Amino acid sequence: MVLPDEGDGPAPLPDDEWLAAAVLGGGLPPEVTHHLSAAARAYHLDEVAERHLRQARLAAPGHAAVLIALYRFYFYKGRLKDALDIARLCLAKAAQDNKLPADWRQVVATDADFSRFDAPLPRFFLFTLKGYAYLQMRTGGLDEGLAAVLKLLELDPSDKVGAQVLLNVIQRMGQDDHD
Repeated sequence: MVLPDEGDGPAPLPDDEWLAAAVLGGGLPPEVTHHLSAAARAYHLDEVAERHLRQARLAAPGHAAVLIALYRFYFYKGRLKDALDIARLCLAKAAQDNKLPADWRQVVATDADFSRFDAPLPRFFLFTLKGYAYLQMRTGGLDEGLAAVLKLLELDPSDKVGAQVLLNVIQRMGQDDHD
């Protein structure tokens, strides 16, 4: 999952990183790799790129790399509601893969090793929750976004995923910017 930073949107993962994220769900079948690569090459052709992403999803519906590619495509195309739908699927996958409660609100710090940034499955959950929080904020779900940010800070008190940035944004909302 790509993550928001202090800029106007999430910082993209280098292509080799999100493909390497296949570790989160096993190897990609060649057909899926083909469709993800074709989608990347056709990014400027929305319908063509999305068709390839849909084909990849049909071939590997729950694969992290496919979900991440869909999320990135929708996010960068400004289709935030679609990106939020994919973020929800990613949250469900991350919870299942980590053997966490299905409802992220019920997850506690001792459910997984969230303190280890090199642990890919807990990190996927944290990054996914951060993307979900960001998209909630961007689509008007401020209360839900705040709840997700606070959960992130509870699970990751050293703030390795940068949830404090989102909390700062929420706290600044509605304040006058007269400097």
